[in-house]
Amino acid sequence: MFYSKLFGKTVREVSKQFEAKNHELLTKAGFINQVSAGIFDMLPLGKRVLAKIENIIREEMNSIGGQEVLMPMLISKSRWEATDRWNTVDILFKTKSQFDQEYGLAFSHEETITPLAKKYIKSYRDLPLALYHITSKFRDEPRPKSGILRGREFGMKDLYSFHATKEDLITYYKTVTEAYIKIFNRCGLAKIKITEASGGSFTKKISHEFNIITPAGEVDLIYCKTCAFAQNEEIATVKVKDKCPKCKIGILQKARAIEVGNIFDLGDKFSRAFDLKFVDQEGGQNYVIMGCYGIGTTRLLGTIVEVHNDNQGIIWPKSVAPYHIHLIGLDLKDKEVAKKANEIYKKLIDVGVEVLFDDRVEASAGEKFADADLIGIPIRLVVSKRTGDKIELKKRNENKTQLISFDEVLKL
Repeated sequence: MFYSKLFGKTVREVSKQFEAKNHELLTKAGFINQVSAGIFDMLPLGKRVLAKIENIIREEMNSIGGQEVLMPMLISKSRWEATDRWNTVDILFKTKSQFDQEYGLAFSHEETITPLAKKYIKSYRDLPLALYHITSKFRDEPRPKSGILRGREFGMKDLYSFHATKEDLITYYKTVTEAYIKIFNRCGLAKIKITEASGGSFTKKISHEFNIITPAGEVDLIYCKTCAFAQNEEIATVKVKDKCPKCKIGILQKARAIEVGNIFDLGDKFSRAFDLKFVDQEGGQNYVIMGCYGIGTTRLLGTIVEVHNDNQGIIWPKSVAPYHIHLIGLDLKDKEVAKKANEIYKKLIDVGVEVLFDDRVEASAGEKFADADLIGIPIRLVVSKRTGDKIELKKRNENKTQLISFDEVLKL
C-alpha cells in the first residue's frame, strides 16, 4: 500500500482531550474515527488489525471444534420475553418497525442460538456441539468511555457450547480456557489473570473473566505473582498483603486490569426457556446444558494498544500489525533513489510481504519517521541517498539502526 493513497492519514493536532491512550493513539495514527459517543468508524489500518485478531480467534475456535455461523442483530421481542430479559436488562437497545414489530439489538445471542440449535439437536448423538460467530454487538451504555474499550457498538466473538451432561460442559470449559490463553498470547498479551465473577444478566452461576494487567485497566484485581490466583476486588474473599490462599507462598497484590474475555456456565437456563431437549441413551428427555464464551474483538484491539505503546506511538506485535514492514523513501526527487525504493517495494510485495510504502515526495524525513513511530509497524526500512546499495533497518521496539542488504530483509 502506498501511504500517499492510504485512506486515513496520521493526525498530529487534535482539539479534544482523550481519556484513554488507545483512543488517542488509534485516532492520531489513523486507525479509527469517532462518529459519536461509543461509536467508531474502523479505518483501513484499523480494519486490517481487527481482521488479524479475528483470524487468530477463528483458528483457535476451529481447533477446539467450533463451527462458525452468522446470526442477525435484530432479535424479536418475543424471544427476549421468553428469557425474561426484555424488561430486566437496562443496556438492551430496543426498536420498533413501521409495522409495530418490536426488536432488541443483540448485546448477546442466547435468544438466537438456542432456538437455532433446537432445530438440529434431537438426541445425545448430536452432542456436544460448539457454534460461534464474530459480529457487532450493541449496548445502551449510559456513559461510553475509554475509547473502543467500552462502546455502544462493538465487535464480539461469541462461542456457545451444548452438552448432554454438566461433566462434559466442565471439560469443554477448560478446553476453551486454554484456547483463550493461546489467543491472548498470540495477540501479544501475556499478563493474563483469570478471575471468578458474577454471571450478571446471563446466569446466576459463577463465571470467569480474562483480565490483562495494565495501569490503563478499568477493574481492580487482587492477585498473586507467584501463581495464577486472582479475584476481582468487588467480590474478593481476600485482601492485599494476605498470603495467597492457593500457593501459600506469594503475598497478594492489587493491580488495574482490562477485561478482554469471559466464559459462563449457562446450565439449562436458556434451554428451558426455549424447551431445548435431547433424547438420552435410555430414551429419556433432558434439557441441554449450555456454555457461553465471549471475546470483545474491538476491545482486544484497544487493549493491545494500551499495553504496547511508548511516547512516540503504538508498538504493534507482529501477529496483529496492519503491515509487517513500513518502507520509507527519502530523497525521492532523485530518480535513482525513487527507482530503488519502488523496486524494493515491488520485490517485497511479490514475495508476499505486507508493506506500507511512504512514497510521499514532499514530506520531510522527520515527518515520515514520526508517522512511522506513531503507526507502530514492527519493522522500518529506509531507502535514501545515504543508504546507497544498502537499506536502513530499525525495529519499532528498538532504538538502534543498521544497514542491511535486500537478501537480509527477506530473512526478517
